[in-house]
Amino acid sequence: MNRVLITGYGAVSPYGIGAEKLFAGLFANRSAVVNIRDWLGARAPAFHCQVAAPLQESPDPRDVPRTFRRNMGPLAILAYRSCVDAIAHAALPESAVGSPGFGIVYSSTSGSAEALEESFRAYLEDTLGGVPNSGSFFKIMSHTCTANVAHALGLRGIAYSVSSACASSTQSIGLAYDMLRNGAQEMILCGGSEEMHPLTVLIFDVLQAASWKFNDSPSRTPRPFDALRDGTVCGAGAGALVLETEASARRRNARILGEIVGYATNIDPTSMAQSSKESIVACLRAALDDAGIGPEEIDYVNAHATATLAGDVSEAQAIEEVFGPRVPLSSLKGHMGHTLAAAGVLELVGSLEMMRRGRLVPSLNLESPCPEAAGLNHVPASGSDTRVRCFVKNSFAFGGINAVLVVKEFTE
Repeated sequence: MNRVLITGYGAVSPYGIGAEKLFAGLFANRSAVVNIRDWLGARAPAFHCQVAAPLQESPDPRDVPRTFRRNMGPLAILAYRSCVDAIAHAALPESAVGSPGFGIVYSSTSGSAEALEESFRAYLEDTLGGVPNSGSFFKIMSHTCTANVAHALGLRGIAYSVSSACASSTQSIGLAYDMLRNGAQEMILCGGSEEMHPLTVLIFDVLQAASWKFNDSPSRTPRPFDALRDGTVCGAGAGALVLETEASARRRNARILGEIVGYATNIDPTSMAQSSKESIVACLRAALDDAGIGPEEIDYVNAHATATLAGDVSEAQAIEEVFGPRVPLSSLKGHMGHTLAAAGVLELVGSLEMMRRGRLVPSLNLESPCPEAAGLNHVPASGSDTRVRCFVKNSFAFGGINAVLVVKEFTE
């Protein structure tokens, strides 16, 4: 089995374009959540939730060659920027990117919602049956990110598109890890993208899973594990990792940022809305077993913790059962909301930087843990100087889909 190493990353987050802006926001404990009443406009009265974490700056579509740009909606443009940045960060030569040994596993919750709305409007509002432009389908198809990025970058290896809501990018990374360690590819670009659209916020609103009590004080929500939490806050962004086998990384003397050593995913068939404690426990233990390590070797857990009433309870109980009260944990949702398909990869990139700095970021807005999470070792509000040799990244999605990654410092 090949060792699988992380050699590059790219990020577009609610804090801005680039991983450094993501790190600056996280380590300053700065909220990226804002009131979106003006953005919603005439739609606003239909929304209980009027907060979100949109992009503070968006990639310039003109950075994408026109030949490819015409087939990309905002979702694919975000994905493209994160992937280009990851390739540059990994210092990959063009010859490697275009080789048959370089693949892509990228994710999104759906195709571009903005492009879908525009296409239906063109058809429904035109009495003659208006025809969407020729690139519309390529913007709204569910694998728009994988296909468009692959074409724009000239990729020739394996290509997969993963769509499993909030677990999407974690599953993308896990699938890439499985293929690399089994020798199917030498390098894989993986991650996830999420654009901001009112419909996304409305869906969480209808499901009574969105925060609304802090509409006038947006920086106070979401509140992972907190007793006053009232739901999640949708965010936008994209992230990408370059993963490669140890042999590939050594051949080109690559900078190594970490090593993926374990992965597990499972499904809980008892509820479409949330995963049970039992299924999360099973997924955590399976990931640790895959890594060949025990819970005592984990120095930090990056929790999914979206600040929903029931979801945080199940995760807190599962973490306590597997790790007990020792392991430090936090969620980054309080900082930048829930970026859905991009959440797993952006939060993993943030965790890599915590491991590099030896500095843990707390759960923003966690002031008084709920009873079910009171016994856990939450990172204090001021942060914590902690040596992290190995961490766990959790992601859980609608449909009961669980995904867990185990990441370590690279050692010889």
